[in-house]
Amino acid sequence: MEHLPFKQLVKDQFKGLSTGQKKVANYLMENLDKAAFQTAFQIGKQASVSETTVIRLSYALGFQSFSQMQERIQRQMLLQNQAAASSADLLPSSDQHVFKKVIENQVDILRNLLDSANIQEIWKAVDVLIQADQILISGHRISHAAAYWFSYMLSTIRNQVNLSSTSGDFFEKFCNLTKQSVVVVFSFPRYSHETIKIAECAVENGITLISITDRLLSPVGRISDIVLTTEENAETGTNSIASVISLLDLVIEGIQQKDKERISAYQQKLEQLYSTFQVFNE
Repeated sequence: MEHLPFKQLVKDQFKGLSTGQKKVANYLMENLDKAAFQTAFQIGKQASVSETTVIRLSYALGFQSFSQMQERIQRQMLLQNQAAASSADLLPSSDQHVFKKVIENQVDILRNLLDSANIQEIWKAVDVLIQADQILISGHRISHAAAYWFSYMLSTIRNQVNLSSTSGDFFEKFCNLTKQSVVVVFSFPRYSHETIKIAECAVENGITLISITDRLLSPVGRISDIVLTTEENAETGTNSIASVISLLDLVIEGIQQKDKERISAYQQKLEQLYSTFQVFNE
């Protein structure tokens, strides 16, 4: 036991813990840095259990007292911090520069999202998506991952959200749309012909078109009613899905803020289905 990392020790013993002890164990696994200097009472409060349950966990893990368990956590945190510092010292400056450049580029992209023009477009998209009777989302090739993520997240807060599959069923799903519907397309370089055709179809049929793309004047951006952009990396010409997801997070948050009552009712029904059919493990 002495040589096992604390998290590994918890993992090995987890199955035999009581329900309350598992709550404490989960809290510790996710907050070792905080727990290293918290009292048993404070840990219990954060884990929604009694101080006694925290102390009993230390016994269940093989320690003679809570203090001994906490000393073990503190020792492990110290070793981790020392290892992290050593790794940073050993990492060549050129390697640091590569990663730093990527992160700084992402920060710049995210900062640009706070531009007043971008914020206005985001709120316009929020209003349109709330009012839509149906939403059809499409993205091909490199753009499909973000389209899938957005369709899933939207479907957790409202009904009538559909994702066009990469097998090419857009036009069959498009037939069900009305003038109150919205089509959302994702299009990033290299721009897919399929996505451009889908955007053109929406425009020709008078359906509101929202595009998530890299620039206002991209092929789909030029013809969209609302354009949400995450500017591409000018040096490499590549896009990171991280900035796209961050942009979509803003849209989701805006919808949640403006449509709280309907979302609450919808999610209650959804949670009942999740529970009835045991969709999730937790």
